[in-house]
Amino acid sequence: MPTRLVNNTCRPTVNILGISAFYHDSAACLVRDAEITAAAQEERFTRIKHDPSFPVHAARSCLRQAGVLPGELDAVVFYDKPLLKFTRLLETYASHAPAGIRSFVKAMPLWLKRKLHIPGIIRKELGYEGRVLFARHHASHAASAFFPSPFEKAAILTVDGVGEWSTSTMGLGEGNRVRLLKELRFPHSLGLLYSAFTFYTGFRVNRGEYKVMGLAPYGEPRYADRILDRLLDLREDGSFRLDMRYFDYCTGLTMTNARFHRLFGGPPRKPETPVTRREMDLARSVQTVTEEILLRMARHLHETTGCKNLVLAGGVALNCVGNGRILREGPFQDLWIQPAAGDAGGALGAALLVRHHYFGKPRTAGPGDRQQGSLLGPAFTDAEIERFLARRGVPAPHMLEPERLVEEVARLLAQGKVVGWFQGRMEFGPRALGARSILADPRDRCMQATLNLKIKHRESFRPFAPAVLAERVSDWFELDRASPYMLLVAPVHAKRRLPPAPGDASRRGFEVLDAVRSEIPAVTHVDNSARIQTVHDATNPLFAALVRAFERRTGCPVLINTSFNVRGEPIVCTPEDAYDCFLRAGLDILVLGSHLLHREEPAPPD
Repeated sequence: MPTRLVNNTCRPTVNILGISAFYHDSAACLVRDAEITAAAQEERFTRIKHDPSFPVHAARSCLRQAGVLPGELDAVVFYDKPLLKFTRLLETYASHAPAGIRSFVKAMPLWLKRKLHIPGIIRKELGYEGRVLFARHHASHAASAFFPSPFEKAAILTVDGVGEWSTSTMGLGEGNRVRLLKELRFPHSLGLLYSAFTFYTGFRVNRGEYKVMGLAPYGEPRYADRILDRLLDLREDGSFRLDMRYFDYCTGLTMTNARFHRLFGGPPRKPETPVTRREMDLARSVQTVTEEILLRMARHLHETTGCKNLVLAGGVALNCVGNGRILREGPFQDLWIQPAAGDAGGALGAALLVRHHYFGKPRTAGPGDRQQGSLLGPAFTDAEIERFLARRGVPAPHMLEPERLVEEVARLLAQGKVVGWFQGRMEFGPRALGARSILADPRDRCMQATLNLKIKHRESFRPFAPAVLAERVSDWFELDRASPYMLLVAPVHAKRRLPPAPGDASRRGFEVLDAVRSEIPAVTHVDNSARIQTVHDATNPLFAALVRAFERRTGCPVLINTSFNVRGEPIVCTPEDAYDCFLRAGLDILVLGSHLLHREEPAPPD
């Protein structure tokens, strides 16, 4: 992307469409003037989880929400530089030849037909004839972390698998500029190290890393020293070199090889087979090593920049356990993490980078961030919902006023009902934040198992997140600040924990799930931690009103909040998606806007 500034600072409106595509989690974002107007992942429209295809549906949705025609766009920007990435692939294949020839032959047609022809694809798919720009992958991540943040100046840390050549960067954001100061280059990658263990423990790369993080507290870090001694040479500044003799990802065949398997005691776990103590310990070990690397990076970045604030992006920034440790043990006073930290957020970062660097537009920081609660996707009116229900032959219930709606849903939640909650604009990023959520009572000791096995149809060990009123977070968790995007892990407050019951100390493996650790057992992980979402009136007043109504009934200002989907499917986007998931998942209640639907006949009110 050109570094010169265009003299457009006086132009009243600048419309910029950001695009990320062709790896995983394709997305589009529209930035209009100083506002992030709309953003969405392509998977929500195609219903293909982690869809990597060109985000034509997401882009059209963004334009439609903003009332912008393709001809009114000042620029479309792609989130990385395909030619530079292609060069890296060619050099990597050449240096490992003849290994990887099958992967090379498979990859080349896609590159030659699509990935090297981004401008033509944009013009064809969107009917757009204007300028197409490109940003470096980690510059897009850095921009997505800094520009929406509440800070005038901040250190920037981006960590993922790989962009063009960079796998992590350290930088500085100030005013309307970001600068990348230092990088770690492929093949030495923290994201790919974590993905190697994701593969080895039997989960899917780029899809199962959060499962490894959730599995880690069940194990012990007995392989951590082996990882540090044999797999990587770690330095004090957080940089490292991997011993590539243990990895196969440079050839594109698998993440790990026979030497890796011998080092850790056998072949990888086959997907869908039982998880054993070895996988638990491997997960804990790589999580421990990851946290140590992130802490060293953060300390070095603080020494380099002298900044009191830190912003993060890249797929590894979704490791909320590591984020929590940076906050508690690192040198920064505060941090802000991009909610769509992975490749989807690259579309947002690319658009913001062009706005500030290419068009030279100013930036105003604070108070609060510019992410708007990350509620940036499409919304549906009650009239649209009624028309959908009529098409499906579902009798439309009477619409409830907001005050009556939240009181009735709070009553049902307190009775143990599981509620599908569909309201307002869809979330941008991987987390449901109170717009496309499944909600339940966290005080119910059986609710975690019910949701995992009967509703979500997923692994029993997976924890659920608490949504807590922002003003009450410190009463229930050992956290003294906002966490609106579910990207910080902190302990449940000591005063909310319960003493161990007889026999708890002897539980091993997944048996520890049966122990009741706190007043909110369904959101308390086995290490007494929780992945916290603080709920704010300013960004989601109806959801905040619901949590407040639940507190009035129960004394508990916390709800279970998990994404409105079942295993293998993206979060719901439309009323039709929500209704179909309601039927398949066996939810008790569905709230579509002002409409409340019962699976069975409603119980009389209290």
